[in-house]
Amino acid sequence: MPFKHLKKAFQLTAVASLVSLLAACSGGTSGGPAAAQADAAANSGSGSSVSPEGRVVLDYWTWWGSETRRPIIEKLVDDFNKSQDKIFVKHSYYPYSDIFTKELAAVSAGNPPDIMMNDINTVQQRASKNQAMNLSKYVERDKVQDRFFPELWNTVLYNGEPYALPFNTDTRMMFYNKDDFKEAGLDPDKFPDTWDELEQAAQKLDKKHGNTYTRIGYSPQFNSDWNLLQLNFDGGRNFFDESGKPVVNAPAKAEALQYILDNAKRLGQKNIDAFKADFGSQQANPFLSGRVSIWTDVTNFYTQIRDYGDGINFGVAPLPETKEGAGHWSVGGGFVIEIPYGAKHPDEAWEFLKYMTDVEAQTYWAEKNFDNVANKEASNSSELMSNPVYKASVENLAHTKLTPNPLNAPDYMNLINPQRDAIMLGQTSIQDGLNKAQADVEKLVSGK
Repeated sequence: MPFKHLKKAFQLTAVASLVSLLAACSGGTSGGPAAAQADAAANSGSGSSVSPEGRVVLDYWTWWGSETRRPIIEKLVDDFNKSQDKIFVKHSYYPYSDIFTKELAAVSAGNPPDIMMNDINTVQQRASKNQAMNLSKYVERDKVQDRFFPELWNTVLYNGEPYALPFNTDTRMMFYNKDDFKEAGLDPDKFPDTWDELEQAAQKLDKKHGNTYTRIGYSPQFNSDWNLLQLNFDGGRNFFDESGKPVVNAPAKAEALQYILDNAKRLGQKNIDAFKADFGSQQANPFLSGRVSIWTDVTNFYTQIRDYGDGINFGVAPLPETKEGAGHWSVGGGFVIEIPYGAKHPDEAWEFLKYMTDVEAQTYWAEKNFDNVANKEASNSSELMSNPVYKASVENLAHTKLTPNPLNAPDYMNLINPQRDAIMLGQTSIQDGLNKAQADVEKLVSGK
């Protein structure tokens, strides 16, 4: 199905999903009278962890409170509660800005939630500080490791043992306006292969009225950052090599920054900043409003195009390479589901972790949220893969690197970012700034 016709199909799907959700909720508290009693007990403040009908009540914390995601997560919780009569899971929502601090305080106080959704890149930090439970005995018993993409599974290991299960991930790709490409004399079905080709195409896509840009073809400062380009330019390597040595001032990092500076010099930093000042709601997004032709984002940006793009004829492509064969490397993030250290009912919590990462729940999450999920089979379901954007995102995972924070330098970006900013402001040279950042990170790693 052509991209510009996908909006209507997905709107129909969304309506059907809404009707289904409303039907599921029409009886009051989901799960029937027994579940209502369990929910009341769980919220009573009595401290009891057993519902009146004998179920073990588990408290599951997430920050998913939006109109889109909260009904989806609660539908999955409801399905789990209906699937058996031993465990009742209660979903507790806390704002993203508060939930992680609140969880750490609860763990320290010995009264953690039973289940927690958490950041994929910081599992090792929590494992090393006894903030997450070692899941080895459960994983070995139930053989769940093969469910997951290897890159994601590696993020949950500390000293070779798992402390969480991967839940979802993402990948950055290039969205581009095919009609703008046609207008500029570019092939709308062929996205530039290299960064140099991209810059050449961007110049053709730029439009001016006098000295004012009415459309900018591309800027790496739009919804992207140096972290993405530096990894792409450096063959998929982040700021540390395989041995854990900092490589902040590697030549490829300097080349990535030079590319950003050259683009800014051509367009004018004031023009870039003026466009960025207008970024805001989905409707004001410069790609959706036709003011930017090429936009880098996670692939569920597609849902914004679908809902607010007013029929944009768009394409999606991997990030360019520095040269042929260098690799279309991208960056990903995501979340894991884990049992906080000290949770009172780990056996029951594990059953919920298994359910949330199995094929059915993962497929439902992917279909409704358009997220890349951790379960390989769910990710490759025929219905999902029939959408060309989702199919492209799954294929892009093969070129996507996650960047877990190193244990001996979890806050290293606080040392790199000021030097990057000074370079962008012209306060220091690229090499001097990177050398200073390299020295600062080395000092942090050494502990001196």
